[in-house]
Amino acid sequence: MDNLKRIEIGNKISKTTIFVNAGLSVIKILAGIFGRSGALIADGIHSFSDILTTVCVMYGLKISGKPADKNHPYGHERMEPAITNILAIVLLITSISIFYCGINTIIGGKYTIPDNIAIYAALISIVVKEWMYGYTLNAAKKIESSIMHADAWHHRSDAFSSVGTLIGVVGAKLGYPILDPIASILISFFILKMAVEIYQNALNQLLDCSASPETIKKIESIVISVDGVLSIDKLKTRIHANKIYVDVEISVNKELSIVKAHEISENVHNELECNLKEIKHCMVHVNPSS
Repeated sequence: MDNLKRIEIGNKISKTTIFVNAGLSVIKILAGIFGRSGALIADGIHSFSDILTTVCVMYGLKISGKPADKNHPYGHERMEPAITNILAIVLLITSISIFYCGINTIIGGKYTIPDNIAIYAALISIVVKEWMYGYTLNAAKKIESSIMHADAWHHRSDAFSSVGTLIGVVGAKLGYPILDPIASILISFFILKMAVEIYQNALNQLLDCSASPETIKKIESIVISVDGVLSIDKLKTRIHANKIYVDVEISVNKELSIVKAHEISENVHNELECNLKEIKHCMVHVNPSS
């Protein structure tokens, strides 16, 4: 998929989620005010933070899609995992915030009994946020975007926050108001786990980690299947944002001419880049067989 198409799809998804988030935030904040639910008001403010992160997604996709230039000869793809790490930190802060509010509520014992409107708003939030999670995640897989994947999980973290709000509101109306902060604390740990995983995956894209074992096996299979390749002497891969760079050394018959050996290396290069779309560039070095 070319960069322009990738950016077009990403922007379409992002604009939709920004619009939905804005409406959802207003609904939750108003419902929290009129329904006397502090948790729902906080949940609405959390939804507003999603708008900011989605704007970051659009910016990340735009910058990462820029072609290589004199100062960035390998392209700008790494801007995407760099901004993904920022979104992971936002998730971390969200987790800490939810945890703090839960603990503070338990220690202070400041419980309130909200109205039914808070229940309806929380239910709407859960359904809408789960839809936004699936909608964004499908697009992230389609365009192979780590930054949109992180944004999808940010939507799901908001859904979990709303689940905590719903449990607390229902629990309070049933006579167990402490369920609200307890649920919030449990959810904060789940969001923390997601933040760490997203951060680690994005960091791998910045630190030249090797491709997955499955991808390496595919590369080896393609290389060895090229006519004239006797063996693979060395194979190195490195993840570059959502792409992969490959360096491979192959052995060919030492009696071959330079022209023929070069032709084999070109075939290896073309086969890899044509069959594995995630490969951005492949460097092939030819060794004479011993």
